[in-house]
Amino acid sequence: MNDTLFIKRCLRLAKKGLGYTYPNPLVGCVIVHRGKIITEGWHKKAGRNHAEREAILKVKDPTLLSESTLYVNLEPCDHYGKTPPCSDLIVEMKIPRVVIGCLDQNKKVLGKGLKKLQAAGCEVKIGVLESDCQKLNRRFFSFHQKKRPYVILKWAESADGFIAPPESGKPYWLTDTLSKQRVHQWRSQEQSVMVGLQTALNDNPKLNTRLWEGNHPLPVIIDPNQRLSQSKKKLNLKMKKILTITNLNEGNNQDKKPLTPEEILNQLYHKDLQSVIIEGGTNTLQHFIDAHLWDETRIFITNKLLDGGLPAPKINKETIHTSSLIKKDTLITLYKD
Repeated sequence: MNDTLFIKRCLRLAKKGLGYTYPNPLVGCVIVHRGKIITEGWHKKAGRNHAEREAILKVKDPTLLSESTLYVNLEPCDHYGKTPPCSDLIVEMKIPRVVIGCLDQNKKVLGKGLKKLQAAGCEVKIGVLESDCQKLNRRFFSFHQKKRPYVILKWAESADGFIAPPESGKPYWLTDTLSKQRVHQWRSQEQSVMVGLQTALNDNPKLNTRLWEGNHPLPVIIDPNQRLSQSKKKLNLKMKKILTITNLNEGNNQDKKPLTPEEILNQLYHKDLQSVIIEGGTNTLQHFIDAHLWDETRIFITNKLLDGGLPAPKINKETIHTSSLIKKDTLITLYKD
C-alpha cells in the first residue's frame, strides 16, 4: 500500500484548517480499505471533532474499519480536552493499522497515543513524510518545543532598498493590490500581527483581514511605556481589542531597560500565542533579525525607486528559499533553519 500517497492527502486536508484551529494543531486523516479511501476528515476548529474522530464517524459501513488502515499526519491524542481521546476511538473501532506522519510535541500527547495503540495490538508505522508533517505544524511545534511563537517577519522595499520615502506625513504603499491581498491572507493564517509603537502612531494601521475572508489576527503593539493609550490621536487600533507589550521591569520609565526580543516573545508565549507576523517598523524588524529570533522572512521587492527615505531592514538574502512574481512585485521568502 502506498503510505506516502495517503499521508500527502492528510497534509492537503490538514492545511484547510490553517488559521482556524488555534491552539490545536493542523490534522488531516484518511481511512483506507483495500487500497481505496472510504472516508476522510480534518480538524476544522478548536472544540470540534479532531480529524480522526470526524473521519471515523463519517464511515457509512463501520464494519469495514476492522479491515482498514487509518492515516494521520500527527499522532492521535490520548487525553481529554474539549473532545475525547482519538486513540480511544481507534482502539474501540478495532482499526488494525495506523500510519502516523510524526509524533505530537505537546507533552500531554507525546508518545502516549502511540503507546496506547500499540498496547491494544494495533500495527503502527511512524515517520512517513515526517519532515513535511513537522513543517506543516511548525507554529504548534515552535510553541511547545521552543516556548515561543513562530515568528514571521514581513516588509516591502523599493528597488533601491527603502521601505518608505522621506517624511510625508501619511502611509505610503509600495506594493500593488494583489500583494496587499496576499498580506491579508497571511494575517488570516496567523494568531497575531505585531508592529512597534511608532508604526502604530505614524501609519494608523487596522491590522485586519479586510481584503481576505478569514479570522482577524490579534493586533499586538510593542508599547513599553503605554503611550498608545495616552495618545490623543483617533487611532484604528484604539477601537478594538489589542495586546500591548509593556515593560514589566520595576522602576520609573526612564530607568527601565528597553524591551528585548526575548522578553517580547515571552509575553506572547504566556498569552498562548503560537504565531506572530511582525510587520514593522524597521527598528522592530531589525531587533529580531539581530537577535536571530525569527523563523521565516517574507519580503516584497518592488520596481519603484524612492531615492532616499527609511532604509529597509538588513538581512542576508543570499539564502533565498523561494521567489515568485506577483504582477510587478517580487516576493522572496527566507527560512532561518
